[in-house]
Amino acid sequence: MNATIRRWFATAGAMRKALNVFGPYVGAGVKITHIEDDFSSATVTMRQRWFNTNYVGTHFGGSLYSMVDPMYMLLLMRRLGNDYIVWDKSASIDFLRPGRGTVTAHFELTDDRVDAIRKAAANGDKQLPEWTVAITDEEGEVVARVHKTLYVRLKRA
Repeated sequence: MNATIRRWFATAGAMRKALNVFGPYVGAGVKITHIEDDFSSATVTMRQRWFNTNYVGTHFGGSLYSMVDPMYMLLLMRRLGNDYIVWDKSASIDFLRPGRGTVTAHFELTDDRVDAIRKAAANGDKQLPEWTVAITDEEGEVVARVHKTLYVRLKRA
């Protein structure tokens, strides 16, 4: 991250505010409603609007994916610190039912999981941790599941 962006994301509140004015998120109608102070969790919502509704009246699939796209990478970058390289490596999304109304995704990075990644990457080998996040509607029904794989490696001296 360049120095300016790193400053914008220095605290959970600053990251939430910066993401909430980030053009792609504004354009998709995505809102970061919470980021835990220690970056261990986050919640993202998206209200259905005319500009994120597809031809058949449900949430546009690209908007559903965009709401979850950077979150695990950003949270893990902040949890691991500047000694690690963290990138999104791959993702897939399964659309399970039509998404309508306000949809929500919640992200968790437990201390145990972060410690395991840090320990596994300590020798300089790349790690490919995976997560699955559910996108739910207002009734709590899962409308889509996103599987994310990150690339993590200790920076070389």
